Amino acid sequence: MKKIRVKVKRLTNLPLPAYQTEDASGLDLYSAENKVIKKKSFASVRTGIAIEIPKGYEAQIRPRSGLAKNYGIGILNSPGTIDADYRGEIMVILFNFSNKDFKIKKGDRIAQIVFSPITKIEWVEVKELSKTKRNEGGFGHTGK
Repeated sequence: MKKIRVKVKRLTNLPLPAYQTEDASGLDLYSAENKVIKKKSFASVRTGIAIEIPKGYEAQIRPRSGLAKNYGIGILNSPGTIDADYRGEIMVILFNFSNKDFKIKKGDRIAQIVFSPITKIEWVEVKELSKTKRNEGGFGHTGK
């Protein structure tokens, strides 16, 4: 398992994001504010931190499964990507899929952040692509 060093700037007095179990891949992010997300609506929620991601890495913001299962709360642009050159506060765009307003309290765990290495590509423009058994079969091509 590889470890990278990520600089973090606290913008509030909240704890830093943390792994909840030894083998967790994501660190839980906390809400830096009290907020209500109206039913069938979305809102940006502050996390109270800004980070400096090492070059060659990205951070992905992902939903918390318990919020999705128990309350219908997800992330609108899931996963959200934070590039290595961004230095502003991390914001999470939460969506309330439920029929009830959802109250968030400062300090609630609202999402998780996962760090991943980046692979850069170089386009090779061609006239034809190689054939496969699937070829151009798209959505639902294998049936139910």
